Amino acid sequence: MKTLRLGLIGGNITESHSPALHMVCGLSVGLNVTYDLLIPQEQGLGFAAMLKRCEAAGFDGVNVTYPYKEDVLNHVRAATPVVAGLGASNTVVFSRGGAKAHNTDHTGFVAAYREKWGAAKPGRVVLLGCGGVGRAIAFALADLGADDISLQDVDGAKAQNLQAALKGYGARATVESHLSSCDGIINATPLGMVGREGSPLAVDAKFKARWGFDAVYTPEQTAFRAQLEQAGAAFLGGYELYVHQGLQAFALFSGRTADADWVRQTLMVLQKNGSRISKG
Repeated sequence: MKTLRLGLIGGNITESHSPALHMVCGLSVGLNVTYDLLIPQEQGLGFAAMLKRCEAAGFDGVNVTYPYKEDVLNHVRAATPVVAGLGASNTVVFSRGGAKAHNTDHTGFVAAYREKWGAAKPGRVVLLGCGGVGRAIAFALADLGADDISLQDVDGAKAQNLQAALKGYGARATVESHLSSCDGIINATPLGMVGREGSPLAVDAKFKARWGFDAVYTPEQTAFRAQLEQAGAAFLGGYELYVHQGLQAFALFSGRTADADWVRQTLMVLQKNGSRISKG
């Protein structure tokens, strides 16, 4: 059985479910998969050095997460003009022709949104967080036909930079807050993940959004999600993006399409039983 060697480069990733996802994808198509969690700081390396080490060691590809998604294109060629335009990547494929950067956060969000809400348009959306995953989701919102994307980030320059990129993509985006009149609210910040508890929304925030999404999937139940659901908004959890982006990344790594239903069912059984797949 062929072995596919993969990994995840990131910071706070010790609780990541990505190893299980990709190993289960491998099992569904008859491939053995190894998947390493790679934290550059722990190994005394920078992001670029870690990428080079993975390529030299024979990895087939790596996923990239916070805080490195926006750094990928400084070292790897974008696989498509859309990836180049949005300026961030979460998937790097190594091949004889050289490494290429993809973004399955972008395509995965489109797939997750359509699976839940079909052809319904996002309307006016407030996007909280304009880093790597926020940029991918913003471009996905544009593809889904959002009327307006209100960009909010503690780093105002990031919001303005993304606004300019979206304008070049033909999308309408502002850096003013439309929280009180928006249709959807998205958390694309790390707030809410294990070790970064909290919500980007103030406790007394006033809004009438009809839907929400949280990019955080570990844990699935976050303070942000509770705020949206208590206000009556329909909710799309980060776990759905995790599954869709993972299936798409696996296809890029392996050239094979995993059985999505089987993968979902197997992951649910593993999660219910508290089981973990060995990284061997």
